[in-house]
Amino acid sequence: MTEQKTPVVGSDAAAPGSFGVGVDKIRKRPDFLRAARALRQGTTGFHLQANPRGDDAGPTRVGFTCSKKVGNAVARNRAKRRLREVARRVLPEKGRPGWDYVLIGRAEVTASHDFEQMCRDLEWALGRVHAQA
Repeated sequence: MTEQKTPVVGSDAAAPGSFGVGVDKIRKRPDFLRAARALRQGTTGFHLQANPRGDDAGPTRVGFTCSKKVGNAVARNRAKRRLREVARRVLPEKGRPGWDYVLIGRAEVTASHDFEQMCRDLEWALGRVHAQA
């Protein structure tokens, strides 16, 4: 007989694949394209695109992109994992409701750049983008 586990309600731990309270994933191509036409800010480890959707009550959304310029599949997946973790740490506090953010990996940098510096870079880039809006 197997024991069934019930989910813990009100737990502070985020579900696997989630980005914290009030942060969702961007899944549709048109949303990525709208962000590409909106505000941009580059950093050493990645490139940030931001799009205010206009629904201030809506959740903050985030998407990730790494082209083949970043490297082979292993390098691209490593870069995306690092970008996801940076977003998971920074966006719940610094992201704005009703905004879409896309983090784009940079060739040969995202997968090996200092992680704490990437977190600081995202905070800085968000400040610059929000000042432009």
